[in-house]
Amino acid sequence: MKRNREPAPLRHRVLVAIVGVAALTVALFAVPLAVAVGQLYRNETTGGLERDATWIAAAIPDELTQGGNVPVSLPKVLPSGLTVGVYTMGGRLLSGDGPQTSDVVTSAHDGHVHDAVENGFLAVSAPIPSDESPAGVVRVATPYDLVEDRVHRAWLVMAGLGVIVIGLATVFALRQSIRLAAPLEHLTRAAQALGAGDFSIRAPRSDVREADAAGLALEATAHRLGEVLDRERAFSADVSHQLRTQLTGMLLGLESALARPGADLPHVIGTALARGERLRTVIEDLVRLSRDSRTGAEPFDVRSLLEEARADWHGTLAAQGRRLNVTLSGELPAAQASAAAIRQILRVLLENATVHGRGEIVVDVADLGDAIAIEVSDQGEGVSEDADIFTRRSGHADGHGIGLALARSLAEAEGGRLTLRRGSPPVFSLLLPSASDQE
Repeated sequence: MKRNREPAPLRHRVLVAIVGVAALTVALFAVPLAVAVGQLYRNETTGGLERDATWIAAAIPDELTQGGNVPVSLPKVLPSGLTVGVYTMGGRLLSGDGPQTSDVVTSAHDGHVHDAVENGFLAVSAPIPSDESPAGVVRVATPYDLVEDRVHRAWLVMAGLGVIVIGLATVFALRQSIRLAAPLEHLTRAAQALGAGDFSIRAPRSDVREADAAGLALEATAHRLGEVLDRERAFSADVSHQLRTQLTGMLLGLESALARPGADLPHVIGTALARGERLRTVIEDLVRLSRDSRTGAEPFDVRSLLEEARADWHGTLAAQGRRLNVTLSGELPAAQASAAAIRQILRVLLENATVHGRGEIVVDVADLGDAIAIEVSDQGEGVSEDADIFTRRSGHADGHGIGLALARSLAEAEGGRLTLRRGSPPVFSLLLPSASDQE
């Protein structure tokens, strides 16, 4: 089975890319330059030889053209390091140094200067000027090794400079690879810490704007996830309290009936069924809330929800000799929130007024334009306005605690707000976003 190769790390890729580009640039620049330098040095040497050959040819006496028996004399002072010879037009050596025959000499029969590499020498031939046709040829040569040595030294210097450039590029590539890869490595460790449950992660800042932006986004995500998880934990605890409250009430009623001989069993069973139905509604609402948190809430009719609440609580309050009065101020727009969430909030507020309040319970609803206000009040003593009744407390604590904490968290999750507008007599105010304001 073919194994997938592990991708190369970013540091290695950046290093290879920068050094590779630098090496390719040096090669593309150095190779043509090396060829040009070699040609330049040869042309420079050839030019010097041409000047020497022309000067020597001009210094040879013209008697050479008068016959073949006149000895040829070269200038007494000749450039050092050069091989100088005088040849006939047929390429035969007459005087001086050089090979007995030379191809570059025979090329000068056209009266022009020629150069070529022969027998390990760079040779230049120049015709000897005469009143008639050239009578001979001067051949000046220098060892070609000297030219090649000069070219090779230049190439070594260029190669050394290329190595230095590639070395500097490597150092730069190492620094850049660390600079670019380090922020991503920090982000990887931060993401791993987030996956392990650490929502207080902080990604170190770097000079890379994109990496810093990703770090800030990761930190913001971690903060939001932490808040969501905290809310979910608190919500779960509050929900379990609400369910236990309903279930405990139903069980206590049944146990009390069993403990009393002659208890009105039909009434007890009817009460238990009503509480069980209420518990079923609570569970359905909580399931619906969980689904709505993912899909979004649809607008709902506030009036129908209030009528439903009136029907649910009428019997309980009537048994206590109390009334539930729902007042609506004109036409109401739909509310942009989850009906299940608002039903639970109203249940908490009405249960709070039923258990801890006295007298008539009033639910007043008004359209505020961009919001819908629902106020729940009763005639009880209420609570001190300094008391933090929306703070979640232990499930064994007396008072309002967990129910109101759940109600506020539900309201805030729906974009609303739940406050205690007046402490005594208590007035709770629930503000919900209006669906007409969302259009």
